[in-house]
Amino acid sequence: MGALNGKDQADVLLARARAGDPAALGRLLELYRNYLRVLASAQLGADLRLRLDPSDLVQETFLEAYRDFRRFQGTSERELVAWLRQILVRNLADQAKHHRAKGRDPRREESLEAMLERSSIQVHQALARGISSPSVQAARREKAVVLADALARLSDDYREVIVLRNLQHLKFDEIAVRMGRSSSAVRTLWARALVKLRHVLGGPA
Repeated sequence: MGALNGKDQADVLLARARAGDPAALGRLLELYRNYLRVLASAQLGADLRLRLDPSDLVQETFLEAYRDFRRFQGTSERELVAWLRQILVRNLADQAKHHRAKGRDPRREESLEAMLERSSIQVHQALARGISSPSVQAARREKAVVLADALARLSDDYREVIVLRNLQHLKFDEIAVRMGRSSSAVRTLWARALVKLRHVLGGPA
């Protein structure tokens, strides 16, 4: 397994996991930790950020995926990513409903999961579009997963400003308030973060 990487590794692990190898399933799920964490971070509004930890949501998603993997009928990485995303969205919706239980319209509660699913797909698509010059590995794998892995290699500030600007689509003034910086400082930080991200992805610095 050590000689494999990217899509080859994912395909081998998926095949072994479907054959009933629990160790392979554990290693397979780990390939998507960064992707799910970025997705969860992008879904959390300012009010939930203080109460929910994206890493906890990802861990809960892994536990459910491990428990229910026999129900997964897909055979490709794309199908697996979509399945994991759906589990994460359900967990996030459940947590959001719990923390916002008071003073909410029940009809809005019922549509929360559908709204989060649409939003998560949009974030996934934004991640996939984020690679303008994909490497060979990125071209063969799910681009959103590759970009999330690259984001995980950035500093916390770089990663946060890209998530807020490119995935949550906040204005620079809003990001400035969120990050406790001036708007001009945030613009500079964002530009530097994009340069660093391109470098991590193997493009020109």
